[in-house]
Amino acid sequence: MPEQDYFTRLRALLEQERDEDLREYLKQVRERPLSERVERGFTWYPLQIVKTGFAIGEKAWVLLERTSRLDEPHQFRAGQSINFFTQSQHVKHPEKQGIINYVERNRMKIILNARDVPDWVTFGQLGVDMLFDDRSYQEMFRALDKVSAAKGDRLAELRDLLTGKKVATPEIIHGLPEAPGLNDSQRQAVAAILANRDVTLLHGPPGTGKTTTLVAAIQRLVERENTVLVTAPSNTAADLLTERLADAGLNVVRVGNISRVDEHILPHTLDSILAQHPESKNIKKVKIQAAEYRRQARQHKRSFGFEERREREHLKHQSRELEAWANELESRLVEQILSSAQAITCTLVGAAHPLLENYKFRTCIIDEAAQALEPAAWIPILKCSRVVLAGDPFQLPPTVKSIEAARNGLSVTLIERGIQLLPQHVHLLDVQYRMHHVIMNFSNEYFYNGALKAHESVHDRQLNLPEMQDVLLNGGLDGLSTLVFIDTAGTGFEEKVNRSAAKDSSRALSKYNPEEGLLLREHLLQLLQRFPDADARPDIGVLSPYREQVNYLEETFLEDPDISPMMTLERRAAGRDLVVNTIDGFQGQERDVIYISLVRSNAKSEIGFLTDYRRMNVAMTRARKLLVVIGDSGTIGNNPFYARFLAYCEQHGLYESAWTYMK
Repeated sequence: MPEQDYFTRLRALLEQERDEDLREYLKQVRERPLSERVERGFTWYPLQIVKTGFAIGEKAWVLLERTSRLDEPHQFRAGQSINFFTQSQHVKHPEKQGIINYVERNRMKIILNARDVPDWVTFGQLGVDMLFDDRSYQEMFRALDKVSAAKGDRLAELRDLLTGKKVATPEIIHGLPEAPGLNDSQRQAVAAILANRDVTLLHGPPGTGKTTTLVAAIQRLVERENTVLVTAPSNTAADLLTERLADAGLNVVRVGNISRVDEHILPHTLDSILAQHPESKNIKKVKIQAAEYRRQARQHKRSFGFEERREREHLKHQSRELEAWANELESRLVEQILSSAQAITCTLVGAAHPLLENYKFRTCIIDEAAQALEPAAWIPILKCSRVVLAGDPFQLPPTVKSIEAARNGLSVTLIERGIQLLPQHVHLLDVQYRMHHVIMNFSNEYFYNGALKAHESVHDRQLNLPEMQDVLLNGGLDGLSTLVFIDTAGTGFEEKVNRSAAKDSSRALSKYNPEEGLLLREHLLQLLQRFPDADARPDIGVLSPYREQVNYLEETFLEDPDISPMMTLERRAAGRDLVVNTIDGFQGQERDVIYISLVRSNAKSEIGFLTDYRRMNVAMTRARKLLVVIGDSGTIGNNPFYARFLAYCEQHGLYESAWTYMK
């Protein structure tokens, strides 16, 4: 397919996705009353101001804290567009738009699309609404247009390589680099990244050290390049890269919004680095003075006398002069910080940040590329002359809300197409360092053609419980199972739909299975009883593809005095926590023990979301030492994927009946 036709089609699919996203936003947020938006987590209200200040450039920020529904789940994430508003009466302009800089429990920092904090913040009745994020779509459209129109330059060459029009230059690798701690496949990948002038595809299955390999490659790239651009689809993934690069001793600068606020990330953000500069205090003072002059000028706005008008113009002039001086000095400091960085980290859309507008990079790294929409992946590629795409097409795919757009190809990622078109540039990491080989091998055989090997340090890793075999798991591998499927067939544990959710079309597919949840709790309680010393307990993850089941399990566990202590923030900080989440929400994490509640149990063998095998691959490979899957073989067994999984469990003696745990 010619480039113009290909990118015209891709643009049309992205327009379909934007339209569907907008329809969903209008239905869920804009068309609902305030009370419903608050209840569903699309709005924070009421709020109070904690602090205000000035961000980089001509923008103010506010730090807000919600005063009700504390710690309840919500839909807000770093980087989202929001509408900051007041319900106070007689305010002429009661709304200001902005971007969430970060969300931390009940606090939210917002960068406003305004030079000043609105005067009405002192009136109270403050709230924040989620807005439709058209900016991300506009940046993707802009990138597609530039890529499609490119002629005779490096961007056109990269485009032709990744659309199959041009053959990539063969890799010429002169020996593997010295890299203590890396295995041969990792060293081979590092060597390829250093040698390849076009595109390198790093395929990193679960637990194979993809991030470790990327960090090792970047450490060597910065020896020959000024700065490497390191990107990922989400703020969470960009933060992880920032943390790992900083731990490796690199001078890394995080541009854009952040998913969490802690000592590992915050000191490396551009805002924080700038704030530590000796000139920062002077810049802040000047911006405050300029804002005060603007405030005074607004107070004179209703006065029509000659002296008042002259005073107003004088104040505005002083404000402009001070602001221009502050911005000029700030721009020089920002340029100095970015130019001296060895690595700049950001999201894919964040690569279009105005501060990076005039920057070009030799190499761009795109991590988690299998979770990135192709139009978003082109945004950072615009700024580089060669690219590294790293990820695993057999794990979480990108989120596509339009079923039609996904069906017609929008869900196919750039790394997937690259693996098909440039097989000679694909480097598979083949040693995994996370899980027992029995936990690994089902996914290994189904997704990776048996290419993976469990490192000797994890090959036989198990929970250190010799007495557990008599009480918890019957039989199994050497008397102690590392993977078990608990079958609820014949028990009558049927799936349900929450009655309130059934009235809401957006949640109608989110099912739950309370009896299966109680069975999971029973198994979990027996596991915890094997650890009289609570501090010696393993960390545990409880996952389900269905949000309603996650909500049910979380409520059930919090009410249980034997389980709830495992779910505190203190336990999380100590690394011995129990977390309940959806598979997508657990992305990038791992635990000693993982439970998976499949939920589906019906006479028609309908399994819905379970047909997304990539998500199940993610869930099954999060466990280090013990994986417990609970489901109804009568419902899932007609599906080829689950039929193979059940056969694998039976073959290895890892199959049990739910009747074993029913009292």
